[in-house]
Amino acid sequence: MYEQKIREILGFDLPNAPKPIAAYVPANRIGDFIFTSGQLPIKNGKLIAEGKVGYEVGEEKAKECAQMCVVNCLSAIKSLIGDLDRIEQIVKLTVYVNSRIGYLEQPKIANGASEFLINVFGEKGKHARSAVGVSDLPLNAPVEIEMVVLVK
Repeated sequence: MYEQKIREILGFDLPNAPKPIAAYVPANRIGDFIFTSGQLPIKNGKLIAEGKVGYEVGEEKAKECAQMCVVNCLSAIKSLIGDLDRIEQIVKLTVYVNSRIGYLEQPKIANGASEFLINVFGEKGKHARSAVGVSDLPLNAPVEIEMVVLVK
């Protein structure tokens, strides 16, 4: 059900979980909770944008990056549980935005991920969230997202 909804919204199937770029796993299950590692806006093996939000990357593209990050989080989750229909609740997102000094719209960028999750999961997609501005991210990505979900 959820993967079909993702296909309808994005126009493509949920990709395989991105391979880690260092010594970690994409997601870890502890009891009924899954914690993802930070996921970048990688599609077909490459970043969909590079640079700082407010300089090289505009807000709309940054929101698209946030959505792609959360898609990759879902892919990492699926790699552990096999079926996204086992998600009971999206619990928390931590959204890191590679921003220029003085940029204060990180919550707006994070909405690219949050709105997507609510569109896909409905009430189960409503979550707690932090949106944090940072000076740099790996590979010069504009956005990185960590996710926590409750599964059955």
